[in-house]
Amino acid sequence: MQFRFGLAPLAAIACCLTACHSPRTRPEAKEYTIYLSNNFVGNDWRQQMLRSAEIAVNKPPLQGRVNLKIENVETTAEAQINSLNNIIRMRPDAILIDAASASALNLPIEKACQAGILVIAFDQTATADCSYGIQTDWTQAAAVEAEWIARQIHGKGKILVDRGLAGAPVSATLLEGYQSVIGKYPGIAIVGYFNGDYSLGPEQADVANLLAAHSEVDAILVQGYGAGAIKALQDAGRKIVPVTGSSFNLCAVTCAQTPGASCLLASNPTYLSAEALKLAVSILDGKVPPQKHIFVSAPFLTTDATVSKVFPGIAVEKIEIGKNAFPNLAPGLSLPFSPDWVEIKPQELGGS
Repeated sequence: MQFRFGLAPLAAIACCLTACHSPRTRPEAKEYTIYLSNNFVGNDWRQQMLRSAEIAVNKPPLQGRVNLKIENVETTAEAQINSLNNIIRMRPDAILIDAASASALNLPIEKACQAGILVIAFDQTATADCSYGIQTDWTQAAAVEAEWIARQIHGKGKILVDRGLAGAPVSATLLEGYQSVIGKYPGIAIVGYFNGDYSLGPEQADVANLLAAHSEVDAILVQGYGAGAIKALQDAGRKIVPVTGSSFNLCAVTCAQTPGASCLLASNPTYLSAEALKLAVSILDGKVPPQKHIFVSAPFLTTDATVSKVFPGIAVEKIEIGKNAFPNLAPGLSLPFSPDWVEIKPQELGGS
């Protein structure tokens, strides 16, 4: 190889030659300003989700890569739209959104994309074409849970169904999935609906009211805890019927320690926020994934080893004290609590 130095000063030539024999210095990785827009903080999951993001950006590999700013707003699409418009004016590198609505936020999302801002909707995702999405596969979860309930009651009986949180995209997906599967069993009748709001208190109160109105209930499809439904059954002096729910520590412990309990708990890891941050940094670094919608998988927890016939390949773990149910840890701890690329300890997450 020939080098042409032209009229460069000798000192510069010496410097160049020295550099040729010196180790190359890697350019310092860029720090990105990323906003997290969250529309609801009224339950353990959302609070743990926010802490997961804060913990992840202070540990490798994201340490020093993210200037994280969190914006919490009221539980309305209008409030989140106003907040997003203000965030867009700040021109961050990326915006992560736990969305109040699947479609109502599309206008500000598209506005952000047009401004060159990366947008990733996680957990409760959005339908805007320009945004990325990262979430649990709720269509699969709904089918697995509803199928499990149908099999537990042998295809006939009266059940209660949780609508979740009003307006939340995930809630609508789960409800539609429940109804689609249950509709295939003419012997099963949905005798009552309730809005558990993914909160223990509303779930328990609403189930209690429905139990008072219905002398016979054979199973309960719960989007939130499941433990609230079991407590309502106990308080009403009713038999413990099959219950679905989410893999909160309280639910797992309740299912493991309640005689006669039969449970299936779907996992929606709170570290989705950390996964969204990792994805944002990767994309901003120029590593674009092959697809724009990404599913994060975590195992179902159950009191038995039943395997789904609809999705036989899903991961299922039997609930066991000390393995995936921890009486000495926070009841509101969502399981699992740490991804495989960064260690998030339950003591760091706190929770009630």
